[in-house]
Amino acid sequence: MKLTVLGCGRWGTFLACYHSARNEVMLWGRPGSRAMAQLKAERKNSYIELPEPLLLTENLTEALEFADVVIISISAQQLRDLAKKLQALPVAGKTFILCMKGIEVETGKRLTQVFREEVTQPVRLAVWVGPGHVQDFSAGIPNCMVVDSDEPETTDYVVENLSSDLIRLYKGRDLIGTEVGAAAKNVIGIAAGMLDGIGYSSLKGALMARGAREIARLIRAMGGNELSAYGLCHLGDYEATLFSAHSHNRQFGESFVKGEHFDQLAEGAPTVKALVKLGKEYGVDLPICQTIYSMLYEGCSAKDALPRLFQRTVKGEFDY
Repeated sequence: MKLTVLGCGRWGTFLACYHSARNEVMLWGRPGSRAMAQLKAERKNSYIELPEPLLLTENLTEALEFADVVIISISAQQLRDLAKKLQALPVAGKTFILCMKGIEVETGKRLTQVFREEVTQPVRLAVWVGPGHVQDFSAGIPNCMVVDSDEPETTDYVVENLSSDLIRLYKGRDLIGTEVGAAAKNVIGIAAGMLDGIGYSSLKGALMARGAREIARLIRAMGGNELSAYGLCHLGDYEATLFSAHSHNRQFGESFVKGEHFDQLAEGAPTVKALVKLGKEYGVDLPICQTIYSMLYEGCSAKDALPRLFQRTVKGEFDY
C-alpha cells in the first residue's frame, strides 16, 4: 500500500516512519516549515530517525498524487485552510484519515464536519485517536487506539489494513462521541497539569471521574453515545494525557499556573473555548471546562478557581 502523511510534526513524522515498515510512504510538510527543513537536512528530529525509504516533499500536489490513502496530522485549527487546498486538487476516491484531536474554535464544529464542508469531492473520511506518545511507540511500547468514521466500511478498511502489534486499532461506531471525547481529553490534561503545578496531584482521581462524566453529558446532548467518554478516545487516553511527562497539555497546564513559558502546541488551550461554546449551545453544564477557560482567558487564579468547584451545589454523582 502507498500512504501519504500530511504534517511533519512529532506525530505526523512518527506515523510516516511507523507505516513505512510495511508500506511506501511520502511525508509532506508545508513550504518553509522548520520541521521539514530539519528532516531534509538531518533525516531525523528530536524524537525519531527517518528510515531510508521514506520520501519527503513540500509539494502538496506531488504528495496527493503519490497515494490514495492520506493521513493528516496538523494543528486542529489549521485544518480548514488545508482542506480548502485539498479541494482545489483532484482528490476524489481517496481515503483521508485525521490523526488529530480538536474542535474548531470559531465554529464549534468537529474536525470531520470542517473537512466535509470544504472537501466536497467524494472521499472516504475517518479519524484515528486515542492514547500513545511518540516516545513510547518509538521505544517499542504498544498501545491501543480507535478509528471511527461516518461510514462503517471506512472504519473497517482502516483498522483491517493499518492495525499492528504495536498499535492495536479498535473500531469505533460513534463518530460524534469519538471526536468530542478525543478533543476534550486535552482540556482535562491541562487541568491535571494545573493540579500538579499547585501541589494538588491527589485530586487527579476525582478529576478523571468528574471529567469523564462532564464530557459524557456533552456527547449525549450532541447526539452521540455517552459511553464513548469512557472508551479509548477519552478516558482511555487519560494516562497518556494527565500523568505522562510527555504530555504537552499537562506540561502546559503546570507551566501556566507556575507562570512559566511553554512553547509547544497544547491543543486543549483553544479547544476549551470551543467546548464552553458547545456547552452553552446544548445547555450542558461544564464546570471543569468553564474553570479552565476562566483561568486561561479571564484572568482567574488557581487559588480562586478551585474553591468555586468545591462550593457548587451538592449533587448525586450520576443524577444528571
